[in-house]
Amino acid sequence: MSVYQPSTAPVPEGEIIIERGSTARDVAPKFNRSAGDVIRFLFLQGEIVTATQSLTDDMIELFAAELEAEVRLVDPGEEREAELLAKYFEEEDDDEDDEDLQPRPPIVTVMGHVDHGKTLLLDRIRKTDVVSGEAGGITQHIGAYQVTTASGNTVTFIDTPGHEAFTAMRARGADVTDIVILVVAADDGVMPQTIEAIAHAKAADVPIIVAVNKIDRADANPDRVLQQLAERELVPEAWGGDTIVCPVSALRGDGIEELLEQLAVVAEIEELGANPDARGRGAVLEANLEAGRGPVATVIVENGTLRVGDAVVAGGSVGQGQGLAQRQG
Repeated sequence: MSVYQPSTAPVPEGEIIIERGSTARDVAPKFNRSAGDVIRFLFLQGEIVTATQSLTDDMIELFAAELEAEVRLVDPGEEREAELLAKYFEEEDDDEDDEDLQPRPPIVTVMGHVDHGKTLLLDRIRKTDVVSGEAGGITQHIGAYQVTTASGNTVTFIDTPGHEAFTAMRARGADVTDIVILVVAADDGVMPQTIEAIAHAKAADVPIIVAVNKIDRADANPDRVLQQLAERELVPEAWGGDTIVCPVSALRGDGIEELLEQLAVVAEIEELGANPDARGRGAVLEANLEAGRGPVATVIVENGTLRVGDAVVAGGSVGQGQGLAQRQG
């Protein structure tokens, strides 16, 4: 049990935002304490510091834990932005009302092993030719596309990289999605990146629809794929499970309509909704610098509407949207 006896002043409720490298003099007021309280506590822990000495992350978190306070450490210069963003979300949550929600298009992530036909499948759906523009036919970045299906349903697709070097990007794609389409080649079966994609989708807690691609191949073995999926706790409906499996051929276009129909059914069950009148809130999928344009980000708007000229906050970066290629909300 700690022998430290701090001030009895109440600690502020909620998350306390502190910049990394802050001094005892900077940290103390955020907890309603004096710099002496911080210094004495750390001294009892074997750490000798002064009021103007920068504290390590561990020191700050240790002091917060002693006071049972919730703390979030941010990089220098990000504190003000983080506070504004936290206040923004708090006010937005207060204004949220189920009556304001309207049906919104599902965000669908296409995932799977390299060269199993993910981007070619998207080409069939949105009738474009992205594959020919990629290095070696392998997607090197995350792309977001919104399409209208033959039945009139609007769907936002995210095409994630299949190469193992982009595991982290693939995980980010799964985190913002509502439904995952897992593409598995019928002639190749479940591969290492397939297993990673399944893990990311399960971690995001989203429904998975399996598209068994390349069924037109002479060496296709869909039954082997179903067995491998069942071993990964994705038991097909035909086997008494709850995983939707659609055999398709992205090359010939077989099974695409059936896949989209199943996608519409799952989206309806999920009852996805958003408030278009709320302030825009979403996630940055990727960003890059473009000559003549500066920083360009691919953003999925998950709620509200993002308009040209709106202030944009992403982590410690703050700016103003100068142009939007697409918006969703």
